[in-house]
Amino acid sequence: MASLYKKPVTITDTKTGKRVKGKSKKWWGRYRTADGREKRVPLAADKTAAQAMLHELVRQVEREAAGIADPFEKHRKRPLKDHIADWRAYLLNKGNTEKHVGEVEFKVKRIADACGWKMIGDLSAGAVIQCLADLRSGGMAIQTSNHHLRAIKQFSRWLVRDRRTNDDPLAHLAMLNPKLDRRHDRRALLPEEFTRLINAAKVGPPVESIPGADRAMMYVLAAWTGFRKGEIGSLTKNSFRLEADPPTATVAAAYSKRRREDSQILHPEVARQLREWLASKATGPDELLFPVSGKVPGGTERKTHLMMKKDLARARDAWIKEAKDDPAEIKRREETDFLKYENSAGEFADFHSNRHLFITTLERAGLSPKMAQTLARHSDIRLTLGVYTHVGVHDQTAAIGSLPAPPGESVGPANEAAALAATGTDGPQHPVTDDKTAPRGVPTMVPRGAENGADRLASPVLRIAPSCTEEAGERNENGDPKIAVNPNVARTFRTERGRSASRCIGPAGGKKEVHPRGFEPLTFGSVDRCSIQLS
Repeated sequence: MASLYKKPVTITDTKTGKRVKGKSKKWWGRYRTADGREKRVPLAADKTAAQAMLHELVRQVEREAAGIADPFEKHRKRPLKDHIADWRAYLLNKGNTEKHVGEVEFKVKRIADACGWKMIGDLSAGAVIQCLADLRSGGMAIQTSNHHLRAIKQFSRWLVRDRRTNDDPLAHLAMLNPKLDRRHDRRALLPEEFTRLINAAKVGPPVESIPGADRAMMYVLAAWTGFRKGEIGSLTKNSFRLEADPPTATVAAAYSKRRREDSQILHPEVARQLREWLASKATGPDELLFPVSGKVPGGTERKTHLMMKKDLARARDAWIKEAKDDPAEIKRREETDFLKYENSAGEFADFHSNRHLFITTLERAGLSPKMAQTLARHSDIRLTLGVYTHVGVHDQTAAIGSLPAPPGESVGPANEAAALAATGTDGPQHPVTDDKTAPRGVPTMVPRGAENGADRLASPVLRIAPSCTEEAGERNENGDPKIAVNPNVARTFRTERGRSASRCIGPAGGKKEVHPRGFEPLTFGSVDRCSIQLS
């Protein structure tokens, strides 16, 4: 049975200064919860208001006992700012950095304040869309708008997962296409540009309190490991295992973007340069080598894009001065984008572009997309290929140049040989001597029963001849190569390459014309290739 009462208290009499017994100003309520426990709560100073509050508590207990209680009611009555504070604590307890948590919290508060939200029930998709549209009209880029949307959606998902509400009203909101409003696209430097950048940095003065030699080492590490600014800023001498096989550089999980310890294998030349550079450093094993990031204790936020901008400008000036005796060449160089921090297409070569260079170099080296994704430490191959891999005009020109030439008006012996070599359908007569009189190499895949050292048998469709021998110097009276047959069952299996037909021995011992049908069957790894007739 629920009841109201005033709690006995001991107070100080303001007139006499003595401690006397009295009653509390607020009314208290006594009731039993659904599991039978007695509970006492302060209500209100007004008795009527206290009775209404107690009645509501009893109603909730009865609904809970009947199995129809609202488990989210207490959370809906809490101010939204309390939920944001709890969410912030949740992100920090997960191991996120203070800077990252502060950034997403700022975005959520910015939207909540602009929309006038006070409680969880105030969250509205329409209000978010209008708020972000207003921010974009004020000059915010689409990419930044997407970051704000991503933060508020992360908060609303957490409210559902943490059982604070049963619905996510922002779940259906989608990001806008950032390509419609690109503000800071990056490019990958050309190899010659990067070399000149390193040389300019080595002899350049300090920028952002970072010496030139240290900047050059930072650039090399970023372009040959793909490490980000925060990851490079966390490196110490203990981060490197230069004497291991293979040598590695390790980033602690707290500073890796994917929140796990990342070890990257170092190129032997990078390891050699690191040994020489580290030998000149008097820092301790746990001291920061590149204090450029405020994300790590003892690090200072440095403008790495300013370092790149100034080093590129010095490298470009030196490159233009190399043509001092040729005014026309100087003018041409001044009009090109070579070594520019921002090129004519609006693409930037800032510090993070070194990571773009690393991933683009993996593609230029012919590595598989999966290997590039693994070395880039991306969870999505679309990010590796679509954002960080840059295919320029030089890459496209090299790719087109690697294609075989199309057939011309006339195909002579020289052109035919070149075309066959380009398409992989011709090879040397002998793997070592290239002697036309030497026996031809044995194909990798031959019909069943051939006793000539083939690596593997052909597929069942191609298993025609039980034996196979062929010598380049043996020809019949018609000038065609002799066709090897089984003494017991004479069957045709091979013709000379490059001819429309050959004469071969038929079942009755006579000669017949065999015309080629279809394409040449696929073979792999053979020194010399030939056609197999399917009769």
